[in-house]
Amino acid sequence: MMLRAALLTGALATVATAEERRTGYEMMSPDLRAMQDDEMSNPGMLWVAEGAALWDTPEGEAGLSCADCHGGAEQSMAGVAARYPAWDEDSGAPVDLAGRIGLCRTRHQNAGAWDRESRPLLALAAFVSRQSKGVPITPDSDPRLDPWRDTGRVLFETRMGQLNLACANCHDDHAGGHLAAATIPEAHPTGYPQYRLQWEEMGGLHRRFGNCMAGVRAEPFASGSPEYIALELFLMSRAAGLEMEAPAVRP
Repeated sequence: MMLRAALLTGALATVATAEERRTGYEMMSPDLRAMQDDEMSNPGMLWVAEGAALWDTPEGEAGLSCADCHGGAEQSMAGVAARYPAWDEDSGAPVDLAGRIGLCRTRHQNAGAWDRESRPLLALAAFVSRQSKGVPITPDSDPRLDPWRDTGRVLFETRMGQLNLACANCHDDHAGGHLAAATIPEAHPTGYPQYRLQWEEMGGLHRRFGNCMAGVRAEPFASGSPEYIALELFLMSRAAGLEMEAPAVRP
């Protein structure tokens, strides 16, 4: 009970001080911000357009499209990405947005699963996330998620790898500083999946987690693993109140 109260208090404090935090967008150069803001220049919009087409495409043995169940995405998906990860009753565990799309495919469309970093899944996730652009992040308040958020907090603060560094060492202690020529962000997941110039393509948050873990010479967890879901839950709570900006562009 005390842990849950502390987590809720921390989340409320985070929302109250949203103006004191800086997203990766705010730390970028004016040129990169202009690239993200211009739909004709933002390369992530190519994936959004592909996702829009997939939304209306029947899939699997059921021959159903996303639109057949959910209708127009502009209404049914508005604000959805700002609330994930969320609790899944059937599996008895939280799922992120990519996981929810995968479950819809297997449970309702009777279609095969997509790899989490496949272009179709990233495109559909980018399209759904786009419907939450400008919506404040509002973490799911289901109390069954509290132990997962606590696990995510522990992971964020735990030193690991040969470099013996925790996420917090960079993204709390040295946010705004530089690692070589790169600005160290505060690690607010406001625009995933995002287009990274380094990748020259869209990628998911769990891919970014893997990059960071490899950077400190630790063994990454698998995309979609319970560890990454827990870390994502914590980071979304930490970012509560900040606006979604999908699809983001980053260096």
